[in-house]
This record gives sequence, structure tokens and C-alpha cells, in this order.
Amino acid sequence: MRESLLREAESVLEEWLRARGEAPTSETSEGFRLLALHRQGARGVPSFNACRETCREIAYHYNLLATRQDEKTQRMMEMLVRHLELFVRGKMEVEGLGDFCCASRPVRQQSGLEERTDG
Repeated sequence: MRESLLREAESVLEEWLRARGEAPTSETSEGFRLLALHRQGARGVPSFNACRETCREIAYHYNLLATRQDEKTQRMMEMLVRHLELFVRGKMEVEGLGDFCCASRPVRQQSGLEERTDG
């Protein structure tokens, strides 16, 4: 299961790179292609670094699952991969996502989705 989750996370970043017209790297960083893909994807897009820690946490949980197979660790890795997917999809739709430490409030304000209260 950990292998498929890691591949899924990598494919999310591959999609990001292809959408930017780049060929995804086959290199690794710190033993993980996922981290190399993130580094490549963040070049020229500083706000993409908002998901750097998510990628590092995925790698951490991948390593944990190599030493102990428990449901809690696996579930956490699943949630991290989903979080990465949601961030990247959101980033593809809204360029400014991640500019404020992953906070969505500035994005909602720009798009008019947040109600304003005067007072």
C-alpha cells in the first residue's frame, strides 16, 4: 500500500509539471523522487513551497510503514497524499493559492467568496 500511495503522490506532482510544460524528473532527492519532483515544481513558483512539508511528511510515513505496518500510520499517509492532491489541484485553478502559508482566506477574498462585515 505504501508504494501505491507514494506513486500517487508522485503522479500528482507529475501532473503539475506537465501542466507547466515541463518533463518530470527521474532524479531523486534524499532518496525520494517525490522530493525531487517537488523541488522541480517549485522553481519559479515560490508559493508552491507551501506543500514542501506535506511531501516530506509523505516520505516520512513511507519510511515508517517500512518498519511498522499499522493502520494509523497508513491512514495518515493516505490523508497527506489527499492533501497534496487538493493543494496541487487548487494551485492549478488559483495561482495565488499558497502565497499565505496555505491559507485560503486571501484567495476567498479575491474571488469574492467571503462575506464582508462592516463594523
